[in-house]
Amino acid sequence: MADLVTLDDIETAAERISGGVVHTPTIPSPGLGAYLGSPVLLKLEHLQRSGSFKPRGVLAKLASLSDDERAAGIVAVSGGNHGLAVAEVAGAEGVSAVVVMPENAPARSIASARAAGADVRLTPDIPAAFALAAQLQADGMTLVHPFDDPVTLAAQGTVGLELARDAAALGAPPTDVLVSIGGGALLSGVATAIRALLPTTRVWGVETRGAEAMSAALRAGGPTPVEITSAITTLSAPSASQLTYDHAAALVTDVLVVDDADAYRETLALAEHAGIWAEPAAGCLVPAAREVRRRHPDTRLALVICGSNADVGDVVSRAAQIS
Repeated sequence: MADLVTLDDIETAAERISGGVVHTPTIPSPGLGAYLGSPVLLKLEHLQRSGSFKPRGVLAKLASLSDDERAAGIVAVSGGNHGLAVAEVAGAEGVSAVVVMPENAPARSIASARAAGADVRLTPDIPAAFALAAQLQADGMTLVHPFDDPVTLAAQGTVGLELARDAAALGAPPTDVLVSIGGGALLSGVATAIRALLPTTRVWGVETRGAEAMSAALRAGGPTPVEITSAITTLSAPSASQLTYDHAAALVTDVLVVDDADAYRETLALAEHAGIWAEPAAGCLVPAAREVRRRHPDTRLALVICGSNADVGDVVSRAAQIS
C-alpha cells in the first residue's frame, strides 16, 4: 500500500505554489440548485491558469526538480489539460517540455500546448502515449506524471483545501462533494483535504462509461488496465495507480459512472442553469449529483468544476447527435 498524503502535505504544497496559481472562487449556484433540487456550491477551478486545475500539480513538481533535471527537460502524457498546463508552466519558467497526446485529444488543447512552446507529439491512443513518454524518460527527461506522484497529488489537494475553508466561511459546508476522475489525483487530493477539514462530508468520484479506471480498480482490489471507449479524453486514464487507488479506497464514499451522452447534455445544462462553460469532464458531475441526491435527499452539494477547455461547437454537436 502506498503512503497516503496528509493535510500537512497539502498545506506545504499550497505554500510551494502560492503566487503561481489562482485561488479560485467557491460560490453558491441558485440556478443549478433549483435544477437539481438541492443547495449547490461550485468550486470554479475552470477559472484556473490554463483553464483547469492541472497547473497546481505541475508547478509543485517543477519546484521539486534539481537544476540538472530542469535543464534536461520534462515530458508529460495528456488527454488535454495536463499537457496544456505543462506547456504553459514550463514555457513560463524556461524549461523545455515534450507533451505526448492521443490523436483524438481536443484540437484546442493541442494547438494551445504548441502555442505555449511545447513539442507536442501525437500517438494513436493513451497507452501508446505513455509508452512514448517512458522512452523519453529513459533518455533523461523527467516525467511529470498526471496522477501517479505524491507531489502532484498533494498539490491537486489544494483545490479541496480552498473549497473546505471557503465553504465553511459561507456558513453552509457541503454534505457531499463530487469530483471527476481521470487518473484520480484530483479526487485523491480533494478527498484528503475534505475528510481532514470536514470529516462528516462524503466525497464521490465520477467517471464516464468507457473510462472507468478507478471503478475497475475498486472492484479488483487494486489498479487494473481498462479499455478506453469514452469520447471524453480528459478522463481517459488507462489505469488508476496504486497511489490514487489507495486514496480512493480509504477516503471516497463511492465512484459513480455516467454515460458520455449524459455528460455532454449536462455540460449544456451547466451553461444554461449555472452560467458556466465547462468541459464534459465537469458536466458529468451533474447527472452524478442527481444520483447522490436520490441516495441522500437532504444533501448540500459541492461540485468541483475541473476545467473549461472544450470547444463549444464540438460539445453542442455531440450533444445533438446523442439526444
